[in-house]
Amino acid sequence: MPDPDAVTIVRLAAEAADQEGSRAVFDFLCERYLEVHSRRHTVTPTAFASLMVTLAAPKAGTVLDPACGIGTLLLAATGSRARHVCGQEANRTSARIAAARLLLHAGDVRVAVSDSLRADAYAGELFDAVVCNPPFADRAWGSDELAGDPRWEYGLPPRGEPELAWVQHCLRHVEPGGLVAILMPPAAAGRRSGRRIRSNLLRAGALRAIICRATSGPTGSVAPDLWLLQRPDGAPRADKVLLVDAASEPARAVQAWATFSAGHGLPAGGRSIPVIDLLDDDVDLTPARHLDAVGAAPSAFPPALASLTAAVEVLVPTLPDLTDVPSPEAPTMTTIGELIRIGAVTLRQAPMKMNTQEGGPVPVLTAQDVRLSRPASATGAALPGAVTLRAGDVVTPLAPRAPAVHVVTAAGPLLGPRLYLLRVDPEQMDPYFLAGSLRTAQRGGSSGSSLGGRFDVRRTRIPRLSLQEQRVIGEAFRRLMSFEVGLRETAALGEELVERAFRGLGDGTLRPTVTD
Repeated sequence: MPDPDAVTIVRLAAEAADQEGSRAVFDFLCERYLEVHSRRHTVTPTAFASLMVTLAAPKAGTVLDPACGIGTLLLAATGSRARHVCGQEANRTSARIAAARLLLHAGDVRVAVSDSLRADAYAGELFDAVVCNPPFADRAWGSDELAGDPRWEYGLPPRGEPELAWVQHCLRHVEPGGLVAILMPPAAAGRRSGRRIRSNLLRAGALRAIICRATSGPTGSVAPDLWLLQRPDGAPRADKVLLVDAASEPARAVQAWATFSAGHGLPAGGRSIPVIDLLDDDVDLTPARHLDAVGAAPSAFPPALASLTAAVEVLVPTLPDLTDVPSPEAPTMTTIGELIRIGAVTLRQAPMKMNTQEGGPVPVLTAQDVRLSRPASATGAALPGAVTLRAGDVVTPLAPRAPAVHVVTAAGPLLGPRLYLLRVDPEQMDPYFLAGSLRTAQRGGSSGSSLGGRFDVRRTRIPRLSLQEQRVIGEAFRRLMSFEVGLRETAALGEELVERAFRGLGDGTLRPTVTD
């Protein structure tokens, strides 16, 4: 018998489609789906998807994306009037979404469901252009079973270099003279294990440009670079490579590529480097290394200083307003074990066999995430007994080396291994009060064991207060935790500023300001 709620949803969607159009309603549903499952999918930003298509496939009739996800890059290709788009995606749900999106926007579409590296659905087919945002750092990509694959024209990709396997897979599917636009982690430009393949790509004239998208952000994350490659077509091979810093102005990449291709002068932030100059012992193609050498970004220090100044101005007001209490009364204490007994708190742990090293479809909160107060960064499978986190859950490591407690703000991830989950009854306990009290106890050594070893969270002692008092103190704890995260991000900005200052003073792009 069909689910009544599902029937109602389908009926409402059909009514909306009649009024707004099928395409608009499906696009809206996709947006909501991605909001709910944002940790499961790596989606190329729409603006950058358009940039990739503009660079690689401005007039291409046929376009392939061998790791198409929900179809964002191919959707951009349909906007450039590609007459035939093909995709391949290992995740069945993502592939179905991609196919539906593309069929609503273009008529000639094909999306295959399988792993492109292991089961190439387009073996032997060539396309005018290939665009790709492949999965990064996937050590289980099939290096052993694919060791003798004919796609590896430029060298056998090491197990730790799956991105270089994707590069060669993409080149294998483009027509001679056709272009490939592929996103790559910045480390792929300089890792020693990949230097032989990078060297062969350069010698063959296949690697044409590397476009640096962004520098390190305040949280330490680094945006992937864009590699633009061209399959050799028998013409004299390219003897130069374009490097572009497009962090502050992505459109600069289009201008730089056009002028580079035409042999004209390059805009600021771009440099044309002879291949022979890149073929040293390291074959390090990191854009910053070569652009900084000519002072391509002399204004990098002032924006970094402005970012740090703005971050400090925003940070300080987030601190809670606290008042000294000269002679505080010793509070009545209770234990988490007692709170569990009366039902104010529920204690849970993840299944012992949970493995986040092999990946999976569901985001998983790890002990490192808890220590850094960040969203779930790992993935895993929802094994029997897996615990799905809810907003307001309090999580702490089984064996904290330093005080570490995290309050979950968004439902959906799974509880990772080596973590305690404390779920509160909101009618009896404030989650931030519990988290702050638990962290205080960890710092003070009242958690049943010294830090660094496994401790019995049930023996942790916390003040016994009314719910109203808990909420007041809990709000102060919440603001303090927020301040700590902001402080960590501001410190990262400060480190970046210091590094830019040392580099600028060393290479002459910065000089001390002289005042009278």
